[in-house]
Amino acid sequence: MSISAITDPSAETNATFTLSRMRWAMLAMAFFATVINYLDRQTLSVMAPVLLDQFHISAGTYSQIIFAFMLAYTIMNGISGPLLDRLGSRKGYSLTIAFWSAAEILTSLTTGAFSLGIYRFLLGMGEAGNYPAGVKVIGEWFPARERSLASGIFNSGAAIGAMLAPPLLAWCAISFGWKASFAIVGVLGFLWIAVWLLIYRTPPENPAEPTLPAPSVLSLIQDRFVWQFTLSKVFADPVWYFYTFWFPQYLKMSHGYTLAQIGKIGWIPFATAGLGNLAGGFLTMLILKLGVNDQTARRISVLFFSACMVCAFPAAMVSSAALSIALISTATFGYSGALANVLAIPRDLYPKNAVASIWGLASMGSGFGGMVFSLCTGWLVDHYSFRPVFMLFGTLPIIAATLVWTLPRMSRNSSVAA
Repeated sequence: MSISAITDPSAETNATFTLSRMRWAMLAMAFFATVINYLDRQTLSVMAPVLLDQFHISAGTYSQIIFAFMLAYTIMNGISGPLLDRLGSRKGYSLTIAFWSAAEILTSLTTGAFSLGIYRFLLGMGEAGNYPAGVKVIGEWFPARERSLASGIFNSGAAIGAMLAPPLLAWCAISFGWKASFAIVGVLGFLWIAVWLLIYRTPPENPAEPTLPAPSVLSLIQDRFVWQFTLSKVFADPVWYFYTFWFPQYLKMSHGYTLAQIGKIGWIPFATAGLGNLAGGFLTMLILKLGVNDQTARRISVLFFSACMVCAFPAAMVSSAALSIALISTATFGYSGALANVLAIPRDLYPKNAVASIWGLASMGSGFGGMVFSLCTGWLVDHYSFRPVFMLFGTLPIIAATLVWTLPRMSRNSSVAA
């Protein structure tokens, strides 16, 4: 069989079919799911200065705990994407959030490094479904010209969640203890599921794009676009994982910040990341108005925002904490701006029932890169300092952007042999 790509963009534009206003409600739910996703993920990051001291966990052991999360995340992405394409958004999204929320609550029972690693492994299994599910929802509900902006809004949930985490979780830990932080955040996921099941609607069919059978994973793996897209994620996403998991510990080790101080300023790089998500969508829309096609416009935006990520290179070389945070914040702005466009690229070329599968495979690359570079980070911090780590994560975006720019630009009428 073959996997037919979607029709010419003019057919989509001129079709009498119009998407319901419900698309904004669906996008809002995907956004809030990602906020919760990152609150769950960031709970350990914010609690790390406390937990590492309480359980006598070294930077190397902490990197192994992150590795456990990334290992589960990597394995399950290859499963969650195809599973979501078959179960559908309503059921699939609910199941994945229920799983990771339960794992977050279990983390409150941590008694040491080993149990913490087990619980974070379970969290990684569940969280693997969030991005394939969110990208699938956007692909189902939004036309091509709105997808970069919709993807940016969806992904800004990561920045908002990461931004809220330091002050919210630091206050919670100081007021109620670190165990309560994990339990409270875990409950939020179950509240989301109740709302999702209540308001979810099946998206209207687009006559310009008939429903096709879901593609096989094997046919996707054999496609050059898919494996090169996956490879780009190996180098791009570890940059974000570094800031997500290590930024509070960097502030403590390099600048002597306390948990209360981290709570006050630890949100700043994630606030700029939120702005980057919106900027990524708007820049692409401006480029599209110049008559540039979807594929090229998104790639130009990726190059621009990837250049911002190189600001991480000198971040650990300056003595001023304020300047270091400003450089890191520029890098996170760039990461989110680039990702807002990367999230939309597969849907430019493939039918909606292939998007979760493609993103699941790409997220396996993301997880693999996260595992490898997390271990590198722990080793470098233990044996040297954060300086070579920032140099590393200032270089990786150049490789990732090159891979995205050189992705195959297949015609929408082309096919991929299965």
